[in-house]
Amino acid sequence: MTKFDCTLCGKCCMSFGEFIKIERKLTDRDYYCRYGITNDMFLVHIQPDYADAFADQSQHEAHPQWCPFMRKNNDGKGFICAVYPMRPAICKEFQCYRMLISKREGQVCGKVLGHNELKTSDEELLNVWKDHIAPLPHPVDSENHIDHSHIHHAKESHTRDFHEKDTAWINNVITVLAAHGYQGEPVE
Repeated sequence: MTKFDCTLCGKCCMSFGEFIKIERKLTDRDYYCRYGITNDMFLVHIQPDYADAFADQSQHEAHPQWCPFMRKNNDGKGFICAVYPMRPAICKEFQCYRMLISKREGQVCGKVLGHNELKTSDEELLNVWKDHIAPLPHPVDSENHIDHSHIHHAKESHTRDFHEKDTAWINNVITVLAAHGYQGEPVE
């Protein structure tokens, strides 16, 4: 597995404003928040380096769809999370891409996003994806809903079964890529 390398583009946080809401201010840097999808509460602490940027709410007012804790990076390059060490579980689990694809020489030429979307400018890779990988069965159906035909009643069983099928899909993708001269590296 390869380690995820964040480019600070901020795209992951640009739509979280409707899901992450500040519920209560405890101090100038401590807040209770709610993740709207699960209704979970979590505590965050604004990092000292971003206290002034967070105090200036003009960025958030101009972009209410953004996560309330996303700010422009102090060094001017990209965006940062002002609460990164205390970010909620949904943010910790998020992966911008789940697999890097390279030619055998090691040059990255594609990324797998979401459960099965390819981002590449390599025409040959695009054709391999379209003809051999896109048709592979996946535990998530085309509408991005879990395929309930494999789910047992227990949540733990559901999660284990889903991850096993997803791992099988990843292994199939790696095998197909290798057969066509590419290498797939899942991201942890």
